Amino acid sequence: MSIFDTQINTLDGKPFDLAALRGQALLIVNVASKCGLTPQYAGLQALATAYADRGLTVLGVPCNQFMGQEPGTPEEIAEFCDVNYGVSFPLTEKVDVNGEHRHPLYAQLVPTADAEGRSGDIQWNFEKFLVAPDGTVAARFGPRVEPQSAEVVAAIEEVLPR
Repeated sequence: MSIFDTQINTLDGKPFDLAALRGQALLIVNVASKCGLTPQYAGLQALATAYADRGLTVLGVPCNQFMGQEPGTPEEIAEFCDVNYGVSFPLTEKVDVNGEHRHPLYAQLVPTADAEGRSGDIQWNFEKFLVAPDGTVAARFGPRVEPQSAEVVAAIEEVLPR
């Protein structure tokens, strides 16, 4: 099964069609509104804007597993993202990224190791996974790696559809 075959809902509870993104690059990030790393939303939005026409979609996945830093309702999350960061990229329903109730999307992502060789459980909010157009996980970046860092941008450039 490919990442693009995984079932997940949008923030407002409707099915999200990941299959429609097959053939594009996808940057999947577990996000939170009350985290010290929350300003990364600005960098994620900048990437989404800069690369939209070249085949990249940023996908924000709200998660409340890290010190309760995403406590909001779907409406509160959407409003926060819009008002504070002008987020236009899609947001999914709030899910668990670790543990017994880990969402199937993250079950497919976490075996991938980051540059330091770390795989397995998500460390914290704003961990990033780059999915290639064929559905393979091309790269993993730790929470403190800024979305617009040279390493993230280089990895995106490498997997963009030709």
